[in-house]
Amino acid sequence: MAPQLNVIGLVVSDLDATLTFYRRLGVEFGEPVGGGHCEAQLPGGFRLALDTEAVIRSFNPEWQRPESSGRIGLAFGCASPAEVDAVFSALIAAGYHGELKPFDAPWGQRYATVQDPDGNGVDLYAALES
Repeated sequence: MAPQLNVIGLVVSDLDATLTFYRRLGVEFGEPVGGGHCEAQLPGGFRLALDTEAVIRSFNPEWQRPESSGRIGLAFGCASPAEVDAVFSALIAAGYHGELKPFDAPWGQRYATVQDPDGNGVDLYAALES
């Protein structure tokens, strides 16, 4: 049997801030364990795992934060173009950085990007209504 991808892991600098951000997008996390690890079950059998930098260093003392942020991108499908706009506006109002304001993309989607607390791009998208 070949290995199967089933976990997306993010190393986070502030677990509480990251949990707040992703919970605003509807991701339901369990309680943190082990001093800085938290997981959410995602559709399709995937899990989103968050680990603090301290947790990573606990088993890999040489680990260093990458020089730049935004090394991973996540995308959240929305029910409609209006929902893309509403979610983007709510996140911006909550103090998160909007990387790309909502726009009608040439590939047929309403699209926007917000940065999570560690600078990772989080896309919001929905099919354009005909």
